[in-house]
Amino acid sequence: MTTATEHRPHAGHEHTHAGDCGHASVRHGDHIDYLHDGHAHHSHGDHYDECNLEGVHAEAEAHQHSHGDGCGHEAVAHGDHVDYVHDGHRHAVHEGHYDEH
Repeated sequence: MTTATEHRPHAGHEHTHAGDCGHASVRHGDHIDYLHDGHAHHSHGDHYDECNLEGVHAEAEAHQHSHGDGCGHEAVAHGDHVDYVHDGHRHAVHEGHYDEH
C-alpha cells in the first residue's frame, strides 16, 4: 500500500476533486482518495498523488441498475469475483451494495 512517505504524482489531471465532484471517495489514512478512471488519487499541494487502495473498502455510489450477466456492461474477472465497468470505473457486488474497484 502506498504510504505517506511515497510520492507518486499523477500527471495531467485537470479536474478538481471535492465532496461534490461526482467521483466516489474513500478515507485512506490521513487523507481522502477519489476513485477515478480505474485508480485512486488525492490532492497534494499543486498536484494529485496516486494511491494503492488494495484492501480498502470503498462503497460505490447508489444506482438503480443491477449488474450481472447480460446487463450491457463489460464484465472483468477480478480475483474471486467479477467487476462490471460502469461510467469509467468498476463495480463489484458486495453485501447489498456495489464496491468501487
